[in-house]
Amino acid sequence: MRGGWWRRAASQVGRSVAVWGVSTVTMLVLAGILPDFQLQSADGDSATTIAVTAALGAGAFGLLSAVVWPLLVRLLLLVPALVLGLLVFFLNGSLLLLALRINPSGQPEAAPETAVIVAAVMSAVASATGAALAVRDDEAYRRRLHRLADRRRGRRPPCDSTPGTLVIQLDGVGHDVLCDAVDEQLMPTVARWLGAGPGQEPSHRLVPWRTDWSSQTGASQLGILHGTNHDVPAFRWYEKDTGEVMVCNRPTSAVELQRRAVARTRDGGLLTADGASRGNLFSGGAGELALVLSVSARRGPGNRSRAGYFAYFSDPANAVRTALSFVAEVGREIGQSLRARMRRQRPRVSRGGLYPLVRAFATVVERDVVVAAVVGDLLAGRTAVYADLVAYDEVAHHSGPRSRDAAKVLQRLDRSLALIEKVAEHAPRPYRIVVLSDHGQSPGETFRARYGLTLGDLVRAGCGLHVPRRAQGTRSGAEARAAVRAALRRPEGGEHHRPARHSEPIVLASGNLGLVSFPDVPHRMSREELDARHPGLLPTLANHPGIGFLLVRSEEHGGLVLGARGAQIPLDQLDADPGPLAAFGPGAADAVRRTHSFPHAPDIMVNSFHDPADGEVLAFEEQIGSHGGLGGAQTRPFLLSPLVCSPPVEEGGELVGAEQVHRVLRRWLSEAAGPQVPLAAEAEPEERAA
Repeated sequence: MRGGWWRRAASQVGRSVAVWGVSTVTMLVLAGILPDFQLQSADGDSATTIAVTAALGAGAFGLLSAVVWPLLVRLLLLVPALVLGLLVFFLNGSLLLLALRINPSGQPEAAPETAVIVAAVMSAVASATGAALAVRDDEAYRRRLHRLADRRRGRRPPCDSTPGTLVIQLDGVGHDVLCDAVDEQLMPTVARWLGAGPGQEPSHRLVPWRTDWSSQTGASQLGILHGTNHDVPAFRWYEKDTGEVMVCNRPTSAVELQRRAVARTRDGGLLTADGASRGNLFSGGAGELALVLSVSARRGPGNRSRAGYFAYFSDPANAVRTALSFVAEVGREIGQSLRARMRRQRPRVSRGGLYPLVRAFATVVERDVVVAAVVGDLLAGRTAVYADLVAYDEVAHHSGPRSRDAAKVLQRLDRSLALIEKVAEHAPRPYRIVVLSDHGQSPGETFRARYGLTLGDLVRAGCGLHVPRRAQGTRSGAEARAAVRAALRRPEGGEHHRPARHSEPIVLASGNLGLVSFPDVPHRMSREELDARHPGLLPTLANHPGIGFLLVRSEEHGGLVLGARGAQIPLDQLDADPGPLAAFGPGAADAVRRTHSFPHAPDIMVNSFHDPADGEVLAFEEQIGSHGGLGGAQTRPFLLSPLVCSPPVEEGGELVGAEQVHRVLRRWLSEAAGPQVPLAAEAEPEERAA
């Protein structure tokens, strides 16, 4: 035992000396290349003096990086991760200038902008050298991965030999997109799991599942992690009882949605038993959190939402590598956007402003931080881990779900899966790796691009309200005004109907799902009330070619689906006569009926047109890859699970709704960990809320 300790210590000292030597050589090379970086005095020094100066400078920079850098990052915990990433170069360059200033040998000097370059190169070289030496020693490799992970975790008791469960969510990747990526060899890791290569035996099974009407991360992830997504009609919606607009990715809304879910299920969530939640909207009841939105609104000692990126950025090599990748991704997005404009690709949306920075954060910073946190969870032997990688979803919104840009992101996500799989081999317990998506994405141009006005413009025109000049001259705007005149029996050019100002609607968009609410009416308005107040509104919407169907409440029929040419189908007759829902496939009627039962369903729910032939929808937001409603690939995500897990559904069955996915994951946790996972959560949410 004692001999093993000495060998490990000697090995560590040897690696440190090797890294120091390589850093010294790197500094000498940079001093010879960069004119503003000097390691000798103006009078000149001997080669020995210059070498000693470089060695002392490299050593001082290494010590400062190991000691001072984590303190600087901790002081910047209140700075958003995006800003912290941009500060990396400045902070690293400042450490190098300090190291040169305290150097007792020679008179090394560097211009501030040169110091940034030198520090970045030295950090990258030191990181690569240390990693290359450590990989040859499994124990050293494992210790290095531990350091890259959550440094805030305390000592944990040894875990048992039962399998842990890791769930990776590839945000927005549809079932068919994943299958095509495997066929095109874009995702070799997933292909190997599925046995898609010659002579390969599958280790996983792949099944699709069907989302709820609200096919977006908020509803799906809340259902998966907390067992219920009741009363989440869309990504954003207006609640009349509070006068608030709820938005799933707003911290205060996420806190409230999680509170409601816990109250309804009387259960903390999927991850309450020694779990970790990484990069998610909701915690799932986990004790270990990183980049979790539902805790980011908290203030005080209990706020650990930024612990994940602190642990990652506290290693300067990580910070520099991610910062360089961040800058490269910004440049990549600008180049891809310019190429799309020069080729006049259609459909296309604006990708300027802050979007290149937002994309780089989602595809680089969030990915690196979440993967590093997952690495730490695996090596700590946590029982259950759920992590979300949002890169594909962000790019597909603006470039298209089957674009070349999105395909490149899938390749990088597959490499992340390969890294996680490799790390799992060093974990103190075996792991079952489950990969799933929360929804897919449906392609198509925007509603505004096709018709020249937004859904809000169309609603206002249908209400007889003023619309912007750009919308007045469109065909849709003219037809809406004509419908209003006909409903009011007013001749062409007659007095314009101007309803009271308090009746102006709130129109919100969630992908190709629109929600219309009249805030001055405290209850959900009926079809009869809507016709009495705005006679032209429902006909204008239902007959518009860009709209598939409407859902309204009816005093006579309960729920009512409206479509073009006067189609109106009561909800209890949708199975016999799907009418406007026929193009949206099986399950659409059940999804609409369920949403109709929500207390906060809006006065009017609007689902855009869907073309079953090509799977296209028309987004009410500025996105050419969208999700949030019914129609196309957005409602068909995937579940990829190890064969050692029981089948998610019986043969010939269908996995429907995020709540059912939650129950499947609960079952797998129970199979793996036995009594550590509360079995009471297996009950239906409605039964638990009774």
